[in-house]
Amino acid sequence: MDILSLFIIVPLLTVLALIFTRDLKQSRIVAMLGSLLQLGMAVNLLFAYLRERETNDAIMVFMRDVVWFESFNIHYVVGVDGVSVALLLLTSIVVLAGVFISWKMYDLPKEFFISLIVLSIGVYGFFISLDLFTMFVFFEIAVIPMYLLIGIWGSGPKEYSAMKLTLMLMGASAILLVGILGIYFYSGSQGGPLTFNILELAQVDYPFDIQKIFFPLTFVGFAVISALFPFHTWSPDGHASAPTAVSMLHAGVLMKLGGYGIFRVAMYIMPEGAQHWSWIFIILAVIGVVYGAFSAIKQTDLKYINAYSSVSHLGLVLFALLMLNKTSWNGAIIQSLSHAFMTALFFALIGMIYERTHTRDITKLGGLLKVIPFISVMYVIVGLASLGLPGFSGFVAEMNIFVGAFQNEDMFVRVATVVSVSVIVITAVYILRVVGIMLMGPVRDESFNALPKATWNERLGILLLFIPIIGIGVAPLWLSDMILESLTPFINVLM
Repeated sequence: MDILSLFIIVPLLTVLALIFTRDLKQSRIVAMLGSLLQLGMAVNLLFAYLRERETNDAIMVFMRDVVWFESFNIHYVVGVDGVSVALLLLTSIVVLAGVFISWKMYDLPKEFFISLIVLSIGVYGFFISLDLFTMFVFFEIAVIPMYLLIGIWGSGPKEYSAMKLTLMLMGASAILLVGILGIYFYSGSQGGPLTFNILELAQVDYPFDIQKIFFPLTFVGFAVISALFPFHTWSPDGHASAPTAVSMLHAGVLMKLGGYGIFRVAMYIMPEGAQHWSWIFIILAVIGVVYGAFSAIKQTDLKYINAYSSVSHLGLVLFALLMLNKTSWNGAIIQSLSHAFMTALFFALIGMIYERTHTRDITKLGGLLKVIPFISVMYVIVGLASLGLPGFSGFVAEMNIFVGAFQNEDMFVRVATVVSVSVIVITAVYILRVVGIMLMGPVRDESFNALPKATWNERLGILLLFIPIIGIGVAPLWLSDMILESLTPFINVLM
């Protein structure tokens, strides 16, 4: 059995085991053990990858190719580079943290954990796939459980939010499918066989006129799930209605599929199309960065504040990818990881606060630092990380993004960079505003004095997400070097 297929098989076995559980205790133990095993596999893969790189010059390692549908030349092709390995490790950490945060899920716990693990199967499969068709199948597997997770276990207008999310992402999938089929049918234009293999497609010399048509379709199809403006509206509503663990996976894992797909497929296969269309998508990305930050300032619901903050931070990922250079791309990948850990931790903390106070309205909260100090201090720390304070992962990511952007001498790009940099100040405004209103000052409600402290499972979930934020911020070189090494073939096609 190859090491990568275990990322599909182990979660599937976890789902099968969950089907036979009888109560909450059994369900959460099986979900925890399955998630722990996934994290162990991801850590093992990281070290195996680092050992493999010492003796193997190939960018993609641990590859496996099995024919799936021979008549259409569709294969189950998997392989990883440094970027894939980092994202697999990210996914395993967020999934395990989500299980710990959902420890007291009393409403249909078996079905909840099954849906959560099925979502992770789609994400794992997406990150290891090197066949476009297979990647698209896993993309759909990752999206579909979100409808159930929000529609059944959510709160507020959960049916509306679940339907809006699903329709928007399915619409994006339809656009993406057109782009994928266009890439596939033109892959044989030079006399070779039609193929979905991404590595083979990157060697095809697509005419510029073809790239002009199919690059924007592929880019938008992937970018919608990364909340590209103006297609971002599904995300805040989805976050607000989702249960805590689902918000964590939604922002921390699912939204990373878009940036990865753009990087791995759209720009790698159609570099001339990327250069041609980059200016318009840069405008949309910068609007998203600014709009998301200003929208966060205007919100009073904690989940909406974090949701719009995600729109802003993911706008930076798209902006960095559109810079088309190695430094910014390195920043984009690190920003994806950093944002995932920070946002998942934000939503975990918000869920803990809501569970205790029964409100997410910051105007009704106050003085929480005195009554739930551990949760409050962690909120302050992750807030400082979010606004790019040195020593945290956000600073490393944003420095790479903005330094790489300024390497471009085009005045349009530099103006866009200055606008994006200015958003750091706006981020500080809404983070410090929330901290001041919600955590500082006198306790606003006497009933808050009896709020329970963080439980062991909540502390474990918090620490799982917090350690990487500090680790990347203090010692980023190992991660940066692993990513930069994997970016070489992508940069070569742009030259």
